[in-house]
Amino acid sequence: MNPDRALPVIDVAPLLSGGDGAAAARQIARACRDLGFFYIAGHGVGADTLAALDAAARKFFALPEAEKMQIAMARGGRAWRGYFPVGGELTSGKPDLKQGLYFGEELGGDDARVAAGWPLHGANLFPSAVPELKPAVLRYMREATAAAHAVMAGVALSLGLEANYFSATYTARPTLLFRIFEYPAAPEGDAGWGVGEHTDYGLLTLLAQDRHGGLQVRTPQGWIEAPPIEGALVCNIGDMLDRLTGGVYRSTPHRVRNISGNSRLSFPFFFDPAFDAEIVPLPAHAALARDDSGERWDRANVHAFSGTYGDYLMGKVSKVFPELAKDAIA
Repeated sequence: MNPDRALPVIDVAPLLSGGDGAAAARQIARACRDLGFFYIAGHGVGADTLAALDAAARKFFALPEAEKMQIAMARGGRAWRGYFPVGGELTSGKPDLKQGLYFGEELGGDDARVAAGWPLHGANLFPSAVPELKPAVLRYMREATAAAHAVMAGVALSLGLEANYFSATYTARPTLLFRIFEYPAAPEGDAGWGVGEHTDYGLLTLLAQDRHGGLQVRTPQGWIEAPPIEGALVCNIGDMLDRLTGGVYRSTPHRVRNISGNSRLSFPFFFDPAFDAEIVPLPAHAALARDDSGERWDRANVHAFSGTYGDYLMGKVSKVFPELAKDAIA
């Protein structure tokens, strides 16, 4: 672990308000090239929003297991929503030491994507025992979506594109996925990773975390901690932005080990391309891609992938929940 290296904090308020985002874009460019991770301040997600979400989540995870299983993911069907118990999610084939809730964009049966039977699209499952969780989740997702659009405007500017490049193309109808994870305290020794080393799949992840920390990021100088900073969210780029930029912006491996001795909550929000978007490198970056599979945690070459984001996403998440995938892909 390298305690001397810290992630930068970038104020994205000008991007959120439509002001001059040039300074933020330069900082985003540096962070995406060097680390793939940074913090954002001025993001517009309210402290009261986060407090309500935290309180409702803790109330849910304190329920008896049988009551939590009333909204088990198996009941979410192709929408891939609901609860999974500790050990119910895999990373690199190994069970994670966490339990969690899966949410996504709230879609009714009249949505064309739902009517067409697209996986990962549909209605969320919410617990009747904690009615306050639904408004807290939906409010957070609205505010996080606005923040993610602002950051992606900064990413576009950092690449020499118009600020609205992504919102007019890949994220005009984004894939929105939201998770709430509860990490029990890790046991002694080298076991008990809350989630093992991995990269995220899409464009951008925004992460709120409680005060207990545990997130670790792999940098060229070694693993570093990414502790919570009051008023800031962690932001990292995913495999699709890596592919779009020909590897200039790198999706960075990260992992979680909760050694605080307390229960830890985290709230990752994934802001990704449209499910049916064809992912091809940006014209100025197409010639830059190289086979970096030997350096990646999963030994996969993201630059060799061709197809839609939905193709890529389903190939990945089917390894996380193999039993559910049988029904969702069928």
